[in-house]
Parts: sequence; C-alpha cells; structure tokens
Amino acid sequence: MQTICLCFLKKELTIHRLSADADIPEAVLGCDFYSISRNPDELTIVASQDVTIESAKQETGWVCIKVQGPLDFGLTGILSGISGVLAGAGVSIFAISTFDTDYILVKKEQARLSGDALAAAGYQLLPEDARPS
Repeated sequence: MQTICLCFLKKELTIHRLSADADIPEAVLGCDFYSISRNPDELTIVASQDVTIESAKQETGWVCIKVQGPLDFGLTGILSGISGVLAGAGVSIFAISTFDTDYILVKKEQARLSGDALAAAGYQLLPEDARPS
C-alpha cells in the first residue's frame, strides 16, 4: 500500500442541519473551510465553530483529518481504509469528499485516539504536537 499522508486541520468545526429550502448563511462563505450539501430532505453545512448559524440541529466539537491530495479518481479504498481503522478504534466519523481529496471529521475528544490508531495502521501523520488535544 502507498503511504497515505494525513494532517489535522486546526479549526474546530460544527455540523449543522437546516431545512431543505433554507438559504445558505453568508457568514459561512467567509470560512477557510466549509462544506455545503443539499438534498430534498435537508441542507447540511459544516463550518467553523466560530460561525453562528441558526440551524434546526447541530453537532459541535468536531476536528478534521485531511487526506493529503490530490487523489486520482482511479484510486480505490482510501476512505474505506481510514474509516475501517477508525471504526476498529471505536471512533465515529463524518466524511466529506471533494474533487481532490477526502476529509474525515472526528469528535475532538477522540482526536488523539484517532491519530494514534491511524499511525499504528501505517498512515503518515503530522507530529504529535500538531494534533488537537
């Protein structure tokens, strides 16, 4: 297996659920990292915890592990491998994929456990002091 490099993003994130017909809050567009997904049932926004969004439901306290990309569309099993390692460690995830790469969100209190499990499985991570505590 090719060594997959991962890094923790520094900002703490919140996952918001809004109604399917809700407008996208302008404040989100100013974030360094955000993800927006709409379907017939809901609008989901992932954004910095610092941004105030009036949402029907929200989950706070997430940190993000970025797969260093870009990843070729022909690659298989990247997200499956990472999520399998984290599931084996008892870590729940929220995954986001973009054109170039994948992002795996884990609860902040499980960041160290997540990093340790991924490193033990052969993934290359940033040094210990760069990980959220």
